[in-house]
Amino acid sequence: MVLLPEPTYRPPFPFTNGHAQTLFPTLFRKTPQTCPHRERISTPDGDFIDIDWHRAVDGKSTRLAVVSHGLEGNARKKYPLGMASYLTRRGWDVICLNFRGCSGEPNRLPRFYHSGVTDDLHTVVTHGLATGRYTFAALIGFSMGGNQTLKYLGEDPDKVPAEVGAAVTFSVPCDLAASSKRLERMDNSLYMRYFMKGLREKVIIKAKMFPERIDLAGLDAMKTFIPFDDKYTAPLHGFIDAADYYSSCSSTQFLQNIKVPALMVQAADDPFLPESCYPVDIANASKTLHLEIPRYGGHVGFIQAGNGNVYWSEERAGSFLQDLVG
Repeated sequence: MVLLPEPTYRPPFPFTNGHAQTLFPTLFRKTPQTCPHRERISTPDGDFIDIDWHRAVDGKSTRLAVVSHGLEGNARKKYPLGMASYLTRRGWDVICLNFRGCSGEPNRLPRFYHSGVTDDLHTVVTHGLATGRYTFAALIGFSMGGNQTLKYLGEDPDKVPAEVGAAVTFSVPCDLAASSKRLERMDNSLYMRYFMKGLREKVIIKAKMFPERIDLAGLDAMKTFIPFDDKYTAPLHGFIDAADYYSSCSSTQFLQNIKVPALMVQAADDPFLPESCYPVDIANASKTLHLEIPRYGGHVGFIQAGNGNVYWSEERAGSFLQDLVG
């Protein structure tokens, strides 16, 4: 049984509210101070991925963490920077990757990114390990990046490099269909508007690049994920429709196949996650999936006070990895 006890994390008032936890870091958190080095790497299909390297303070790390951001995020959002800052001070080198089209420049191909992309994560991991410096690697994913991380580890475990020995994820919409419906609720309308604005902008750019493949008719009227994924995400990435995309890419179905210790942290007050995104039965039957359900945290929140701009999620990832590698 790897369903962990409820952690002792208790945020200050008013952050016992899931929406406050979700909104505050984006709006008010101070940007963690790091010194990222941008590198562009080629993908096997002729495209590119932009990654940011963050080096350990001592410059001699043999441990690598690869951090994946969430929907409409990028490598220089506050939450990947916070994780990179925390881990580099503790002896890790860190790569924060940008999903295709999220680094400030459109990628070259019609495809961009979606919740089930794992080939790009594999490309980044193998690129980092090819330096020959690292004996241990960990994968860290937030929200959509967490779904990609868990799917990657479970869909073809034998493909994962042997150096990858752990994973930590936060706020994972591991049931994509149910999560998409949950975000349609009135109390989530602010988030949905934000996500859809960014996705519409990306499709408009793609339509200019590939007018013969992408039709913008009806785009402005799309206010939720399902019609957008039906018309754009699914056909551009080889799925029949939104339902096929959600079914194929939800990480829940792959969790039982994960072979390395993986910590999955899902706050009970996360406004994005339905009940099906708390896979208690799978964790109870697993020897590798560690499910932790703190009472508070919102969606990629986990705020704590008076700790030098360090969030609880960063400390939790660090302690889990420390227990594994010493």
